[in-house]
Amino acid sequence: MRAPLSVIIPTLDAAEALPACLASLMEGVEAGLIREVIFSDGGSEDATAQLAEEAGVTLVGGPASRGGQLRRGAQAAAGEWLLFLHADSVVPAGWSEMVRAQMKRGGAAYFPLRFDAAGLAPGLVARWANLRAARFGLPYGDQGLLISRAEYHAVGGYPDIALMEDVAMARALKGRLSSLPGPITTSAGKYIRDGWLRRGARNLSLLMRYLLGADPDKLARRY
Repeated sequence: MRAPLSVIIPTLDAAEALPACLASLMEGVEAGLIREVIFSDGGSEDATAQLAEEAGVTLVGGPASRGGQLRRGAQAAAGEWLLFLHADSVVPAGWSEMVRAQMKRGGAAYFPLRFDAAGLAPGLVARWANLRAARFGLPYGDQGLLISRAEYHAVGGYPDIALMEDVAMARALKGRLSSLPGPITTSAGKYIRDGWLRRGARNLSLLMRYLLGADPDKLARRY
């Protein structure tokens, strides 16, 4: 029996972050869970393509747009299950067993979030993200998404939009998303660069504007 899982990672000049992400996935390779890993690239000018070749990863190219990149990655995937991850995220030890258990249950799932930084601000932002996902059914893309191919196509897949593709997918899956037991670790780099309060407030503002009907492409230019 072929391994059931295709892992899809949107990339854009992500070579620095990718080794840690790929290393965390090795558990799934050794467990016979991963069928393929796909980089859906948006025109990287760094060593992303070289890294894909060295790691035996499938590289799919196209315009830079996270929704479009995720969609192209899914179109290229052959697995019966899809796991969408960000390039700067690391799945937890034991994730392969969590995924196998979710496959038996069916439906779609995400990981709880934590950041690769210590302190009050990272903890508060992560708790808000996990509350938003649990209470409002709105996990973001940095929490990953595990979904069967059949269910992915049933809801129409990721929309080809530059921003809020993860929120659009979560809304399409409303009531069918559950949380996996172990946390995914995501880079805090953007928050450290922009400031935790400023970045968090901007993200919340973008979410509210999107939910009120703003154009995702216009929002992306402000992101």
